[in-house]
Amino acid sequence: MNIIEINDINAPELDVFARLSEAQLYRYHEPETGIFLAESAYVILRALEAGYEPISMLVEKSRMDVEAGPVLDKIGEFWGVKKKDELPIYTAQESILCDLTGYSLVRGLWMALRRKKEISVDEFLKDKKRITLLYDVVNPTNVGAITRSAAALGMDGVMLTYKSVDPLTRRAARVSMGTVFQIPWTKAGKTDSEGLSLIKKLQSYGYKLVAMALTDDSVSIDNDDIRANEKLAIILGNEGSGLPKEVIDACDYRVMIPMYHGVDSLNVAAASAISFWELLK
Repeated sequence: MNIIEINDINAPELDVFARLSEAQLYRYHEPETGIFLAESAYVILRALEAGYEPISMLVEKSRMDVEAGPVLDKIGEFWGVKKKDELPIYTAQESILCDLTGYSLVRGLWMALRRKKEISVDEFLKDKKRITLLYDVVNPTNVGAITRSAAALGMDGVMLTYKSVDPLTRRAARVSMGTVFQIPWTKAGKTDSEGLSLIKKLQSYGYKLVAMALTDDSVSIDNDDIRANEKLAIILGNEGSGLPKEVIDACDYRVMIPMYHGVDSLNVAAASAISFWELLK
C-alpha cells in the first residue's frame, strides 16, 4: 500500500481535504467531471460500489484497520490490486488531522473521488415514472435526507434546480447515508432552471405535477386520483419560502399534508418522506 505519513500539513497534496471549497473541488484538476469528498467508511463503500473512481484517502492512523481495511478491499475488488496498491493514503495521528481539517474527521476517514459525467435532464427523464424535483433546496442536510427517503421509498429519481445543493457535497452525501450513489439524480443547468422551463419540460414528458404547497385549493395527500396517474413529479420547495407562486399555479395538483395542534408545515425533508410514501401506494 502507498501509505504516506503526514509531516507537513501544508503539503499541496492535502489541499483537497482541508483547503478547497466544495465549489473548487467541483472542477479541481478535472475540467470534464471534477472531484468530490466522501467521509466515513460506509458512505465511501457506497460510492465505490456505484463505480466512482478513488483518487486519494486521508485516514486517522488508529482507523487504518477497522475503517480503512474494508474500503481498501473494495477498491481492490472494483478497481484492481494495482489501483489499491498505488492509491495515496495519507495518515497521521488524530491531533494532527484535527489541525489539518479544523475539526475531527467523521470516523477518521475521508476519500477524494472522481465525479462521473453528469447526465442531461432529457436523459434522466426518459424512463422514469415517479420522480421528485427539488426546487432551490439549498440546505445540504435536507438534500441528503430527501434523497435517502426517495431511494428508500421507491422513487425512480431526484432532479434538482441549478440553485439547489449538489447531492455530492460532503454533508449531503453523508446525511443520505450514501444513497446519493444508489438512486439516479440530475441537476439542471442555470438556463433550464429559469422561470417555468423545468415545469414545461416535465409536462412535455407526460408527468402530472404535484406541488407540495398549502393553498386554498390544496387537496389532502391521501388521494387515489393523484396516485392513479402513470407518471408523477412531486415538487418540493425551498426551506424558507417554499415554491414560487408561478410554479404552484402551473402544477396539476396542489397537495397538503393534514396538520394538527396549529402546526402549519413540516421540514421539507420530513414532508418529502410522507409525500413519497403516500403517493407511491
